[in-house]
Amino acid sequence: MHISLTDELESRVKAKVESGLYNNASEVVREALRFMDTHEDWIHEIKMAHLRDQLAVGINQLERGEGIEIDSKAALDSLFEGIKSQA
Repeated sequence: MHISLTDELESRVKAKVESGLYNNASEVVREALRFMDTHEDWIHEIKMAHLRDQLAVGINQLERGEGIEIDSKAALDSLFEGIKSQA
């Protein structure tokens, strides 16, 4: 595989190798990709936790009788339009 890097990125990779922490550029790239995967997993977990919190709020509202009954597609469409306009 062949990849192209900007001059700045290439300098950063070379600096990592020259620091002695890595034996070659491939190790630097592999470590960066592992870090990227970990970061993406962390972001996913944060988003899921936020979604769980929002669901808990909604469930609590329903349990208190604060829900809205939707009895038609038109009513649902109207509700979604109102939500979009508030965003």
